[in-house]
Amino acid sequence: MAVGDSVPRIEAAAKVTGRARFAGDFTLPGMRIAKYLRSSIAHGRVTSIDVSKAKVLPGVDGVFTFADVPKIDFATAGHAYSLDPRARDVEDRMLLTDHIRYHGDEIAIVVAANDLIARQALELIEVEYQELPPILTAEQAYQIDAEDLHPGKGTTSVNECGAHEYVLGNVEQSLADADHLLNGRYTTQMVQHCHMETHVGYAYMDDLDYIVVVSSTQIPHICRRIVAQSLDMPLHQIRVIKPAIGGGFGNKQDVVLEPMLAFLTKKLGGLPVRIEMTREENMVATRVRHPFDVKIKAGVNNDGTLKGLSLDVLSNTGAYASHGHSICKAAGSKLAPLYPRTALRYNAKTFYSTLPAGGAMRGYGSPQIIFAVDNMMEQAAAKIGMDPVDFRIKNAAVAGDINPLSGKAIDSCGLIECLQKGRDILNWDQRRKELQQQTGRVRRGVGVACFAYGSGTYPAGVEIAGARMVLNQDGSANLHVGAVEIGQGSDTVFAQMAAERLGISVDMIRVVSTQDTDSTPFDPGAFASRQTYVASPAVAGAAEKLRKKILDHAALMLEKKAETLDIHQKDIIERTSGEKLLSLQDLSLDAYYHKERGGQITAEMSTKMTANAYAYGATFTEIEVDLDMCRIEIKKIWNIHDAGKIINPLLARGQVEGGVGMGIAGALAEEMLINAKNGKILNGNLLDYKMPTCLDLPDIDCDFVETDESTAPFGNKSLGEPPLLSVAPAIRNALLHATSVQVDSLPMSPKALFIHFRDAGLLG
Repeated sequence: MAVGDSVPRIEAAAKVTGRARFAGDFTLPGMRIAKYLRSSIAHGRVTSIDVSKAKVLPGVDGVFTFADVPKIDFATAGHAYSLDPRARDVEDRMLLTDHIRYHGDEIAIVVAANDLIARQALELIEVEYQELPPILTAEQAYQIDAEDLHPGKGTTSVNECGAHEYVLGNVEQSLADADHLLNGRYTTQMVQHCHMETHVGYAYMDDLDYIVVVSSTQIPHICRRIVAQSLDMPLHQIRVIKPAIGGGFGNKQDVVLEPMLAFLTKKLGGLPVRIEMTREENMVATRVRHPFDVKIKAGVNNDGTLKGLSLDVLSNTGAYASHGHSICKAAGSKLAPLYPRTALRYNAKTFYSTLPAGGAMRGYGSPQIIFAVDNMMEQAAAKIGMDPVDFRIKNAAVAGDINPLSGKAIDSCGLIECLQKGRDILNWDQRRKELQQQTGRVRRGVGVACFAYGSGTYPAGVEIAGARMVLNQDGSANLHVGAVEIGQGSDTVFAQMAAERLGISVDMIRVVSTQDTDSTPFDPGAFASRQTYVASPAVAGAAEKLRKKILDHAALMLEKKAETLDIHQKDIIERTSGEKLLSLQDLSLDAYYHKERGGQITAEMSTKMTANAYAYGATFTEIEVDLDMCRIEIKKIWNIHDAGKIINPLLARGQVEGGVGMGIAGALAEEMLINAKNGKILNGNLLDYKMPTCLDLPDIDCDFVETDESTAPFGNKSLGEPPLLSVAPAIRNALLHATSVQVDSLPMSPKALFIHFRDAGLLG
């Protein structure tokens, strides 16, 4: 057996010893360095730009402005292509611009012999602006005389990137008939991914018509398409290579540097050109999490039945669409499978502003929506005097429920079991009683929250994956996958899957982790917690094909029937007796080198997933609140997950611990601060942006409720993004339990808690 074992990560030693090679580790003879000139205002237009002094600086190869780039609008979001034009991402970006839409917008770029000369050249460029008022809020974006940031893009409304509504059941009647009608408004903040490796890449030309881009991208095949579009070049003239990646969390699901790199090497006759963003650039000029403003109406009966939910959501996508309204749309789709027996209305709008562009970030809008909806669940339970866990159990999805949004039955669902297990682990009932009516300056509380999340993008997007396997001459096997390893452990899991179906040990599988669009099977990339679910049929299918070919060749060599043979570890064995008949190495050598029979034994599979299994889970936490210090300390936190069958328990725990840590950071500390007068980000660096380190985080515990998802060959479901989804509302609900103070905005930082505690009369 390989699936279900805690196999060590296959790339772990290379990463911890520094041997893994990332995009920034490579160089080429004659490599040039490029650096952007970024706007010093948040909104306006360039009225003049003089680059003459920069061009004549010794060591400068070229200076390019918005006047020099192709006038081609393209989308940067890393989604698979859609045959339906209406479903494609908004094409609202060019390589450089003279219409400034955020503080740091790209207006020119310098290419020079080294970083120092490039920075000196930037200082020689003279720019004059026509400055316009910043647009930071929905009220400013939608006002009648507002400047239209992207005329002709998005909807017909000024500065509206996208909008949609769905209604499931008779929501108005359900709210009217409910014993209680509740209202709430919840807001979330802008945060940054803060992955260890900043965006970095380089490009060069192999010949006059062929561009190679090496990049820290989550989406090499999608990146290739976007680069080709941005330069109006045939797809086959672009090659994208992805080496090891130092994290992304969705920020590298956008094409940020690659089109410009391709443009520069082409303009400079094929010279290799590198761009490596500084941390400060990465903070403001890549992508951020969308701030949400959510208004909710909820109808609940005295027996605990959730009758109806009505949500009005505003999402701020910033200066450019990037993933745009798809974030808000996807987030809303997770509510129907969470509470499928509840009438539901979801009305959402996404607007442009003059802030950094919002893009994909771990959870893809769900952390914002789960924060709002779960807070409302806490309010509803309190209104009818029902235990919060009991209230969620009463309304939670169960296997066999119909997801009203898709019309399909929910195949596997362990949400109620997750809630029950968490209740027992935390000794919930006893702690709720013990912590009632506290009066001290330090108080404790317990909280719970739950979630549902998909395992891919279907049916919104195509879910295609590819795998190729090759039997090596020593009896081992290479596995090529299009799915992208970005630190989440997918390569290890795929090795386990392949070993399981092939019948050999995991150490006999070599996963070729460097994706290359010229040779790697097609896969859209690492996003949507999709890879182990969507790619598993391709990996399993390729392994099964390879196994059959190996056994067919063994039968030829041994003059036996293939069905009487099996593969075990490094040998061909007799199926019933287990007798070793032939080593895989001898079989492979025969296939490669026998003068008459055989040939290289390979197998390839490309599959499309036409299902989307929902993972479920809950967060339970106990916190301590210091009223005088306006500080929350997490004493215990547990995440309980239904992720289907767990392929690798050790890696699963690692995913959960990392996700919970990110959830705690967003709940208590992280926030990009904005100057309301000029739109500038005030803390665009890791000194002023308060991100907790490992020393600031508590011990994190997790457990699993294993279900068997029939739509996946190994019964597994998503686990990459779910761990952070319900962390913030669980902490918030514990704060409510401890202090009776209702906090409806993130983050719950000491600064924010001071205002809430002061207004509640808790600060002496």
